[in-house]
Amino acid sequence: MNLHEYQAKQILRSANITTPRGIAASSAEAAVAAAAELGGEAWVVKAQIHAGGRGKVGGVKLVKSADEVRALATTLLGSVLVTNQNAPDGQPVNQVLVEETLPIARELYLSLLVDRETERVAIVASAAGGMDIEEVAEATPEKVLTEICDPLLGVQDFQCRALAFALELTGEAYKDFCRLLPALYRVFMANDLSLLEINPLVVTADNRVLPLDCKMSIEDNALYRHKDLAALRDDSQIDAKEAAANAANVNYVALTGNIGCMVNGAGLAMATMDLIQLEGGTPANFLDVGGGATPETVAQGFKIILLDANVKAVLINIFGGIVRCDVIAEGIIQAVREVGVKVPVIVRLEGTNAELGRRLLAESGLAILAAASLTRAAKLAVEKAQ
Repeated sequence: MNLHEYQAKQILRSANITTPRGIAASSAEAAVAAAAELGGEAWVVKAQIHAGGRGKVGGVKLVKSADEVRALATTLLGSVLVTNQNAPDGQPVNQVLVEETLPIARELYLSLLVDRETERVAIVASAAGGMDIEEVAEATPEKVLTEICDPLLGVQDFQCRALAFALELTGEAYKDFCRLLPALYRVFMANDLSLLEINPLVVTADNRVLPLDCKMSIEDNALYRHKDLAALRDDSQIDAKEAAANAANVNYVALTGNIGCMVNGAGLAMATMDLIQLEGGTPANFLDVGGGATPETVAQGFKIILLDANVKAVLINIFGGIVRCDVIAEGIIQAVREVGVKVPVIVRLEGTNAELGRRLLAESGLAILAAASLTRAAKLAVEKAQ
């Protein structure tokens, strides 16, 4: 789950990490009031979306009067901002962050993330921070520095010093960085983050270091122990189908094909999608209703799948273990009647009471095709989708 910049900075400030003063606003008048409260003669107005690259498409601008604040906020609020990280559909701007300006001498890059290869937290830093960090990493990877954290010891002093020297920090900036990095690591661990990105991390004219921007991603599987963070979820920033899946507590990922998939178990779902591809089709989604699927869960799954207008057929692949196949069959029948499914539905049941489940489907009087094997089910789904 991603957070908005203003939310991430609130978490940093709660950990005694200094950030620029800023106020989030959801209307142009609120943005003008925020600028007045902050004081000064210039402000930065930032569109709040769950994507980077805002500055390159007009989502982050320096303004120097209340009229400019009002005009820019009016332009951004209610618009859809398309960046290189959320193309082609973009994301809606429902809030802007109005921030004080700072005298910036240098822009650095700093992030903490989970390194899947080493199974540890990695610190990534570069002296070439700012909007073009992706290009820097691709063209000159030697400018990107990495330190791997020991899971028992966390960030160690020698790592802070090594990165500070490599970033050519001196004096107060050096001290600030060596205090900041362990604090960021504590925030990362305490909140079960998968990414904490500071871009840019700025060195000010008076040689101090602080985060000018902040991006945070929280591990979804840890949200159950962070109810306060889960409450910050903004479903307007994600696919409508994925938002519905979050509400229904099922695992859904939107794809670009035309065969809707509903499966119980992530491994079985992957195998189902592979077979659809093998037979010449393309899956429209990944949808895992879980090992304890109920008729209600199946009905919700149907509703989510059919939110996608590209779906031309639905393939249901259920292994009856914890839940019997006849119970799942009853749920499928109930869901097809309730939702009013207009596309072909292919069902493959295997496991406990599979034969009874197939008989219930056959006797339902509905246009549901039962397949005895997964291969046959995939073939049927591809044929019907075409």
